[in-house]
Amino acid sequence: MAGAASAEPVPITPDMFPAIDAEKSEVGRLLFYDPILSGNRNISCGTCHHHDHFSADGVSLGIGEGGVGVGPNRIAEPGENAIKKRVPRHAPALWNIGAKEFRIFFHDGRVSASTDYEVGINSPAEEFLPDGLDSLLAAQALFPMTAQFEMAGNPKENEIAGAIHDRIDMAWPIIAKRVRGIPHYATSLSDAFDVQPEAIDITHVANALAAFMASEWRSFDSPFDAYLSGKGGLSGAQIRGVDLFYGKAGCSDCHSGPFQTDHQFHAIGLPAFGPGRTRQFDPIPRDTGRMAESSNLDDAYRFRTPSLRNVALTAPYGHNGAYPTLEGIIRHHLDPIAARLTWTTEMAKLPKVPWLEQIDFVIRADVREMARQEAVLDIAPIALSDAEVSDLVAFLNSLTGAASRFGRLGRPETVPSGLRVD
Repeated sequence: MAGAASAEPVPITPDMFPAIDAEKSEVGRLLFYDPILSGNRNISCGTCHHHDHFSADGVSLGIGEGGVGVGPNRIAEPGENAIKKRVPRHAPALWNIGAKEFRIFFHDGRVSASTDYEVGINSPAEEFLPDGLDSLLAAQALFPMTAQFEMAGNPKENEIAGAIHDRIDMAWPIIAKRVRGIPHYATSLSDAFDVQPEAIDITHVANALAAFMASEWRSFDSPFDAYLSGKGGLSGAQIRGVDLFYGKAGCSDCHSGPFQTDHQFHAIGLPAFGPGRTRQFDPIPRDTGRMAESSNLDDAYRFRTPSLRNVALTAPYGHNGAYPTLEGIIRHHLDPIAARLTWTTEMAKLPKVPWLEQIDFVIRADVREMARQEAVLDIAPIALSDAEVSDLVAFLNSLTGAASRFGRLGRPETVPSGLRVD
């Protein structure tokens, strides 16, 4: 919301997506919910991007590897292998990420199209990213598997976490061996990719996951889509919200295009809490956003603009899930500095982890860090009435899909490994 009028809304059309490969997406669905991809065989992609929570997890900062349950009901178990910190950032919703225009992934854009490496992709694996990936989405699928607090687990707990400690790509052959050792996966991946079972590697796993995500989380059957196509209407409040969003409020300066994102990075000064996605040399639990990936000081505290499709279903909001309601995140955009002053820790929806509670909000006591964050803002204050804020909320609710909100294939009841399905 920069306060300047911007482009008119753009409708989503089917040709903005690649063709669906039913065979690959079906095996990808099973892999997506199979804990076999995790170091300790206890968490899947679907744990944090669950159908019950419309491809997200319903909490600000989740409990990754080492937890039990899904979403707000997920708990961390104490003991020798207790989690050492929460997942550093909010689990983003996956709506429409298979669309052709999505070329940047993660809150900090650490997977993106690039000519820096021969594979054409910039990623945490750099030159060690494997050949044979079908898309940037497939590349993205590799990295939760290697993240300690998401799926890999703590060092010394399992062979995958240990291999990552040597070099990030050392874990993927171990995961691929696990997968092709399961008869159903050996057969289905072999058939889907026309390779011999013994040739199945991590790229086939990643490509199958990408095929599933690209087809499962498509959504453009909302009231707003019907309105744009002339096949349906919106309420008076929703139409006023459209006019504000694409006009006076300036929301579409960043939330532009058919998916309401410019795929760029902006600093909006969200209230800080949690461990942050720290760099190796960060002495404090801060999160510098895009700068941690680019090493460019101009990128400090900037995060990727999220798409807004099905946004009403995927609270809380922001890269750390700071706001539990649409009204809250809208009001933050209207005046970030004032919103930071009135924000309270109770707004953060954090699963209870007693041994982490003492440090969940410690960053807020760092006066200098708070000043640095407040000094970098890409949005200026704008005055809207309570009624106008309400109209914007009404418009955002019009972006909720109809049948598409539930996905296409849904969550499987069982997976070929025989492990528990969250």
